[in-house]
Amino acid sequence: MLSRSLAGATLSLAAVACTVFGLTPPELSAQGTIRQWHYTPTPDGRGCTLTLQVVSMPEPAAGEVQVRIRAASLNGRDRGRLDRPCPNTPGSARIPLSDGAGEVVGVGPGVTRFEVGDRVAGTFFSGTWLSGDRPEGVMPYRRGGPGEGVLSEVIVGREDGFVSIPEHLTFEEAATLTTAGVTAFVGLFKYGGLQPEDFVLLEGTGGVSSFGLLFAVAAGARPIITSSSDEKLARARELGAFGTVNYRTNPDWHEEVMDLTGGLGVKHVLEIGGRSTLPLALQTLAIGAHVSLIGGLTGFGGEIPFGVLFDRDASATGFHVGSRQDFVDMNRFISGHGIRPIVDRVFEMEQAPEAFDFYENGDFMGKVVIRL
Repeated sequence: MLSRSLAGATLSLAAVACTVFGLTPPELSAQGTIRQWHYTPTPDGRGCTLTLQVVSMPEPAAGEVQVRIRAASLNGRDRGRLDRPCPNTPGSARIPLSDGAGEVVGVGPGVTRFEVGDRVAGTFFSGTWLSGDRPEGVMPYRRGGPGEGVLSEVIVGREDGFVSIPEHLTFEEAATLTTAGVTAFVGLFKYGGLQPEDFVLLEGTGGVSSFGLLFAVAAGARPIITSSSDEKLARARELGAFGTVNYRTNPDWHEEVMDLTGGLGVKHVLEIGGRSTLPLALQTLAIGAHVSLIGGLTGFGGEIPFGVLFDRDASATGFHVGSRQDFVDMNRFISGHGIRPIVDRVFEMEQAPEAFDFYENGDFMGKVVIRL
């Protein structure tokens, strides 16, 4: 693809610049500069490419912390990002990715929540949604678009926009939590009220569904997961899945889901598929079920027939990830159960374009991480 080849060329030029000036990444940082990836428009204006930039070290202002990012991860919202027109207006995000973890290396005046050396991850809404329902006016502060992302050696941000990460997790594991982890947790527990023995329908084996699997198993629920890969389904069973269904070999997969529940149906659905999966998922609902409306891998749209929800005394909730408090609650659950996120593959910082390609291909389970 044009965007991928341009990204590779830019990376080579950046590497040459480092060689010519005798600067390695640590030396760059020591001289007051850092490296970060930027979205930049392709020459024809039809897409984006990734360019590795050397920029001045950002310094924390009052109430801000300076964080050395050690790892970042990709999400569904990043899928195909390079193949769409690239925002190129003042205030549009240049730095990719919403999810990153690292350690605090500097604090601005008045900071009380963190100290230098604390291990942290950024919240999805960069400190503008602390608890309760989503406030008006916070959507522009989503990290990685339209707000600035985390694919940078160092970032600064409001202290309210970070949380401490579980002690048992590596930076690579903690970098997976912000979007997929919080989304799955909020859908199952905050809105769904997950209970032991509940049947849970998980679509696919990407980030949200993989977290849903881990959370459901830890809570003593009975997750049923779908995939087109028998290999991934076998891995899911090893991780505790109650049942698995190959939707490619069984287009009427909802019938097999119902069989696995003994005809009772599922109490929870993490609906990430969208237009193609929603109608079938609705046919698997138990009485009193909850549907978390999360994504649109097969396209957004479709309808939720009132009659279906009414007949099953069911409910559906659409939501955008969650608050900082939701993140804190999830981390407490993760720590209490010793949960380790599923990391499929880790790329190095210089390999960011390859990580985007790998993610867009979709042949992975869990999360794809970039180490910085």
